[in-house]
Amino acid sequence: MTYRDAGVDVGKIRTAQKSIGDIISATHNMISAGKVLSGFGHYAGLVRLGSQTLALHSDGVGTKVLVAQLMNKFDTVGIDCVAMNVNDIICVGAKPVAFIDYIALRQANEKLLEQIAHGLVEGARQSQMAIVGGETAVLPDVIAGEENAFDLAGMVLGTVDGGKPLLGSAIKPGDVVLGVESSGLHSNGYTLARKVLLSKYSVDDNAEHLVQTVGEELLIPTRIYVKPVMELFKKKIAVHGLANITGGSFTKLPRLNKNVQYCLDDLPAPTGIFRQIQVDGNIETGEMYRTFNMGTGFCVIAPKASAEQVIRTFKRYKMGCKAIGRIEKGAGVVATLEGKKKSKL
Repeated sequence: MTYRDAGVDVGKIRTAQKSIGDIISATHNMISAGKVLSGFGHYAGLVRLGSQTLALHSDGVGTKVLVAQLMNKFDTVGIDCVAMNVNDIICVGAKPVAFIDYIALRQANEKLLEQIAHGLVEGARQSQMAIVGGETAVLPDVIAGEENAFDLAGMVLGTVDGGKPLLGSAIKPGDVVLGVESSGLHSNGYTLARKVLLSKYSVDDNAEHLVQTVGEELLIPTRIYVKPVMELFKKKIAVHGLANITGGSFTKLPRLNKNVQYCLDDLPAPTGIFRQIQVDGNIETGEMYRTFNMGTGFCVIAPKASAEQVIRTFKRYKMGCKAIGRIEKGAGVVATLEGKKKSKL
């Protein structure tokens, strides 16, 4: 099975996104105050306003909300919502400052909202920012499913200290690609993961490669990388690029810098839920690494001289970090999977 078989064609999505980007770029000259520094195509939009550089990003939880509905457990998806936003905005060197959420419900449900709110607050605590508002909408004609059906998204505002964003232009051959461990699937690839696992198991079942039940594994919250990344900036440890490994996995690395090649020769082997999905879905290894984070939720691209400092910083926050590749001359992403020859992702 492939992500496309499950109903998500990443190629078509990217084509559509480019069309949207071309259309909305016309608004960059409409701004009445400040200046747009970076719009569509990176991890966050950047606006220069006076002496401040503001970063903005919006994201949601995706079909992970369907797992929460099956489990009737809603106190962790708020963490995911915050994580999907802040883990992106820090990639441009921004510190998260404020967050707003959007919850769409099939019907009014106070208990559901309270549980979601608890998760949002925990995500904000881990990100050291404030939730300053949001919107709750009851949309029975839009949100399909049972009485606890909902969708969840948010938007984050951040500031870039010193006004100089980190966009990846400094990445060069000889740099090291460092991978930071994920907590699991995070909040991406769930259309394929659900199609594979929930066609064979119920959320209460156990499976060979899982420590918890299928539902519990699928609901593990997305890891938030804000604190260690902010420490890198605070201590002025040299970093050339940051990447949140989400939808499209490692294939998105060139958005940082298209003029170099990302050679990934020490990626983690599929274990746990990734192995379970691969076995049950009979999915090719390359497709797995194009779709899921495969145990690496965040990447830091740094000069060799600062690699050990980066690794130690993440380990202080109990996050495993190690070299998974390097930067070479060329273009695209080349990975060595399962000890075999190099292949393009």
